[in-house]
Amino acid sequence: MASLFDAYVMADWSAASAPRQGRDSIWIAERRRTDRGGRRTLLANPPTRQEATALLLLRLERLAADGCRVLAGFDFPFGYPAGTADRLIASGHGDQSPAWRRLWREISDGMEDDDANRNNRFDLAERLNRRLSGEAFPFWGLPREEPRRFLHRRGRRAHGVDDLAERRICERYVRRTQPVWKLAGIGAVGGQALTGIPRVRELRRHAALSGIARIWPFETGLAHDATAQILFAEIYPSLVAPSQFADLPKDAGQVDAVTRWLAQTDSDGAIAGFFAGPGGLRPAERRAVVREEAWILGVA
Repeated sequence: MASLFDAYVMADWSAASAPRQGRDSIWIAERRRTDRGGRRTLLANPPTRQEATALLLLRLERLAADGCRVLAGFDFPFGYPAGTADRLIASGHGDQSPAWRRLWREISDGMEDDDANRNNRFDLAERLNRRLSGEAFPFWGLPREEPRRFLHRRGRRAHGVDDLAERRICERYVRRTQPVWKLAGIGAVGGQALTGIPRVRELRRHAALSGIARIWPFETGLAHDATAQILFAEIYPSLVAPSQFADLPKDAGQVDAVTRWLAQTDSDGAIAGFFAGPGGLRPAERRAVVREEAWILGVA
């Protein structure tokens, strides 16, 4: 089977509030496919999300200009548990956009994130909590105690049957993942999602990419879209063992390993199955994944 992609660009994200490099910062790896799986063509550590976005745009533009088919991955959730958009954005406003698109726009409009990484992710989460539940739920997690009415450091209540789910469907398949509602603490991904989704949206909507890029699975269904030159997808680097670099942190090894794994899987003719998701998903679950929740590439 022919390979689906020529290049793989993966980003290990960070919600840091100041420029940061090294451990727990943004790392970007790029690999070109070869007969032996691929060769690394970039391993970069931009200190801010603004610089990372600019670098990603530059690399994607160049790869597209070279005629490459590109898989671009980001290690934060692309979606939220089913029903989030409808609870947050009342029906009847005349907006018939898909749930994921409404939610991405809502997050992007509310996120303030400057070129020095200063951002309002905790303020935004608190506002979303107020609108979603009228209490400090479902978002939770602060790096220190603060007097916030609608966002607590810890001790949030359990999810009930009438609440939004604690986990997305895909996170039930990989239990070591953390809920998207968790904003701080070990393994937290909530801040990465709030700061990362606006950046992927920016790239997807950029004039140089808008006509050739798609977001999996929201714009493609649970399938590979051969008409897209660039596919954006959610990744989880811990699915594979990290590359070992003597002088670089684990983050660098993880994002490099993901590009190598995907390039090798593609060279083996097996990557198409990654886009289909698990065969055991019920029809309602598949609709939820495509409509709002998204999926982690490679979880099957």
